[in-house]
Amino acid sequence: MRPDTADRGDPATLATGVTFTAPRRVELTPVPVPEPAEGQVVVRTLWSGISSGTEMLAYRGEIDPDLPLDEAIGALGGTFTFPFRYGYACVGRVERSRGALDEGRLVFAYHPHQDLFVVDVDDVVPVDGVEPRLATLLPLVETALQVALDAGPVLEEPVLVTGLGAVGLATSLLLQRAGARVTGVDPAAGRRSVAAAIGVPAVAPEAVGDVLADAAPDGVPLVVEASGRPEALRTALGLLAHEGEALVVSWYGTKEVALPLGGDFHRRRLVVRSTQVSTIPAALSGRWTRARRRAVARALLDELPLTPLATHDFPFAEAPRAFAAVDAGASGLVHAALWYT
Repeated sequence: MRPDTADRGDPATLATGVTFTAPRRVELTPVPVPEPAEGQVVVRTLWSGISSGTEMLAYRGEIDPDLPLDEAIGALGGTFTFPFRYGYACVGRVERSRGALDEGRLVFAYHPHQDLFVVDVDDVVPVDGVEPRLATLLPLVETALQVALDAGPVLEEPVLVTGLGAVGLATSLLLQRAGARVTGVDPAAGRRSVAAAIGVPAVAPEAVGDVLADAAPDGVPLVVEASGRPEALRTALGLLAHEGEALVVSWYGTKEVALPLGGDFHRRRLVVRSTQVSTIPAALSGRWTRARRRAVARALLDELPLTPLATHDFPFAEAPRAFAAVDAGASGLVHAALWYT
């Protein structure tokens, strides 16, 4: 990993950012940087993470172009109509401050890939003491936390997690902490190796039947679907026990999803339910807020064995190559990030 030692110099009038210009095409483009207002800070980026979920859908052009980028994140205005700017995992140092945050602090910001930016103090998360590369995993850990909350009680229950990207692996770790007997499922041997390195048993899809024969011959009560592949959700229904649930983390974008919802689905009272991090579900709103969830996710950066998830690093200048590698499913890739000079 690249050390956090570079001398960044003074802020510039123009920054450089990643712009999504067409399906499977990103470019580095100039971006104006305004003067910070009261309550804002200027952040010089050290690292930014690339999501293999929503961000890859955006990269491929597999999201409705009229859909807002993310109404819950102030830095993401507009829609998914090309060209647009996207990304939500920047880590950097506060270079100038006009708010209650000292200069020099290491912070995380939900902001598109950009080497210098202005953001409200309320929209950053201090991550002092965290290795900056690992801090790019914060939004994925927060997503995994929401998945684990939505999963409900899982103590001593067999659970399958399909798709061992960063969210799937972090979810597996949190479900294990809650007492579940987790088995990860992924066709990529490299991802299964990462799972083993952090203590999550993992198998190829064709071996799931053997696992269930020993651990859950009548099926599992919960499958967490985090692969991004519609066919994985279809398969998940056949792995569930009576009244079992498929909890869908994946956003399939514009992909068609065909599910077998005939007699077996109805007679066994199976459930398909989505989980999503933009909001707190009503059932949890009496105990959880977005601020509390974010604070817990920040603490989890110090507690979870996340280092093996940070598999691929690219210089910011090579952002097109980085996105292409994530899109292609480069060997062993779990999470990719850009480093800035």
